[in-house]
Amino acid sequence: MQISTPPPISSGSSGASSRAGHRSQEQRRDATRTALLEATIECLATYGYAKTTTGRIAELANVSRGAQPLYFRTRAELFHGAFAYLTERRVEAAREAFAGGPVSLEVALDTLWEAHQGPTFDAALEIWVAARTDPDLREVMYDLEREVAISIAHAAAGALGEFAQRPTFIDDLVLALATIRGLAMLQISHGESPQVLARYWTMTRTRLVALLG
Repeated sequence: MQISTPPPISSGSSGASSRAGHRSQEQRRDATRTALLEATIECLATYGYAKTTTGRIAELANVSRGAQPLYFRTRAELFHGAFAYLTERRVEAAREAFAGGPVSLEVALDTLWEAHQGPTFDAALEIWVAARTDPDLREVMYDLEREVAISIAHAAAGALGEFAQRPTFIDDLVLALATIRGLAMLQISHGESPQVLARYWTMTRTRLVALLG
């Protein structure tokens, strides 16, 4: 077999083209990795932890099952990556929600309530439950949930102004989040409809404002 000699580089254009090609390959890898993470979150929200398989994830992400281990070697590694990615989304959502400037306590509570609705919360809930009996996942979850809590506290503090200067602000935030999460769980534990939950939330928000205000 004859091996041809590559042409000499006469200008910087070929080098730039090579770098552009390298970036394009990295972008493709990043896109595939993101597709796998988003597919994992969607599967968790739709099918639950037990029925979220690597095959189902690969199919949803439009990635071959043979290629999937190139990004995440095991199911556990994929779940860890998905929870980290989910954490980033939750943190970004909190920052965006509170970025508009000063808000009332009522609006802040509504913002926290909305963050606990929909597929993102459903996926996080599946991982919380699975972590109860999975020590490795639980360790990852503890670290990432602390990151979420700190980010929410900072974002809320910036929007709540004087209210956030109170010595009890962190305790108040923990109480509000615990109440919100407990109420959101009624959809599972009691089979409550979104309409019923919305009515419960209106009453709960009024009581939280009276308690914390």
